[in-house]
Amino acid sequence: MATHPDNLRARLEDRADLLEATRLRYRALRGMLASFFWKERVRAQFELLLEVARTQPEVDATLAALKRRAAAEGWPERAAPVKLMRQVERLRDAVARAAFKRLPEADRPATLGEALLKLEETVLEAGPLLGRRIWARAVELLPRNLPELRAACAAAEVFEHVFKRPAPQGVLPFTVAEAEALQRALPLAEAALAALWRRLEHFDTRGQVKGFLQARVSRAPQRAPRSGPELLLHAAFWRGVAWARLRAVLEARLEPVVPTDAEVPALLVWLATREERLGRSVRGLQVRPGGAAPSAPEAPGLQPSTEGRAGDDSWRGWPSGHAGVSRPEMLGGVGADGAEEARLSACEAFGEGRAGLFELAAQLASLSRERPVGTWNEETAWARLWNAAQRARREQGEDVERLRDTLRLFILLRGQGQTPARLFSPERARVPTADAGADAGLGGKDLPTLVHAARAAAWRGR
Repeated sequence: MATHPDNLRARLEDRADLLEATRLRYRALRGMLASFFWKERVRAQFELLLEVARTQPEVDATLAALKRRAAAEGWPERAAPVKLMRQVERLRDAVARAAFKRLPEADRPATLGEALLKLEETVLEAGPLLGRRIWARAVELLPRNLPELRAACAAAEVFEHVFKRPAPQGVLPFTVAEAEALQRALPLAEAALAALWRRLEHFDTRGQVKGFLQARVSRAPQRAPRSGPELLLHAAFWRGVAWARLRAVLEARLEPVVPTDAEVPALLVWLATREERLGRSVRGLQVRPGGAAPSAPEAPGLQPSTEGRAGDDSWRGWPSGHAGVSRPEMLGGVGADGAEEARLSACEAFGEGRAGLFELAAQLASLSRERPVGTWNEETAWARLWNAAQRARREQGEDVERLRDTLRLFILLRGQGQTPARLFSPERARVPTADAGADAGLGGKDLPTLVHAARAAAWRGR
């Protein structure tokens, strides 16, 4: 049985609310466009104009659906839903006639929504009638319901949530879930803010509004933003805070490699996952006295192989006969406590070699903060370095050269007191004089060769 037309409001739910709100907006907009000083009235109500343009496709679809249903079920004209539908249709036609009348005939678009957006451009390009102050002009150019402004505010909310709270020194200021939110928010904020600045450049040809707002971007907001310019300044401020904090985090964890802005979002989740696994492994780590490997219940599958003890550790320069050392491919990607190492996969922002370069830099930076304790942990660290260097061996550029310089510095110093802490040379290692010229040919070596040479230098004199 068909629903009675007078009871249809219970079935329409939000669509009935949409039509009633649209009726009120159409009435206000029709009066604005019909007035003599219509540009001034539209300039004062840009948010209304944009809201009508934004909801127009949904309104058209709702009216078409109601019209089909009314014809199929034979609703009487005196029914409340039919009256509402007819009123909205008449007002829509009146607003469309007024909007098209205000536009040049050559620039008239096909739909009402496009015509309203074209009216906005026409009014903004014309400028105020008698001139206004810069802030009032900024309010005109930046209505609060601009889609780009909403996107920028959504990203700023993520930045403020993550970076407003204090973070302990040396601790990653975000979790894995927050890193995923930052990964989405960073490109969203960049695109939205760039679109907003372009909008200001387009409509404010003298550049006064853009310069006025950009001079205030670095100021911390003192109150909750209300107007469009305040929302823009709020979003731009927290975007700047986010990038400053992220650059500091990346510098501490990836030095000397410097990621580009396009690479940063793809690195955040990996760094957070890596730190999270490292935190769990540190809490659960129990190493035997003397640097032996963890016991089987604590680290199953990580016991030193008997093949390694039989003298096969000389592979790739690993000292032969060193007890408790496995081949690097057996240790690569696995921590000393049995936790898997978070692997950085190639993506659109960077390839396989660049990912290996980031892994190598992260390993070096981790070792600069804390030296491994015990032979097992030291060998695992060397294996991770070698595996990461293998991935990055074909990379070229300034970042690669800086990593090579770091490794060459260690080889030249090999165990002196000023040896970089990140390369954890044993304190008892001595500097041999007979091999002083052996390091002279390291200038053109690739990263795996330098890691191998650095490890060999660390073991000399033992």
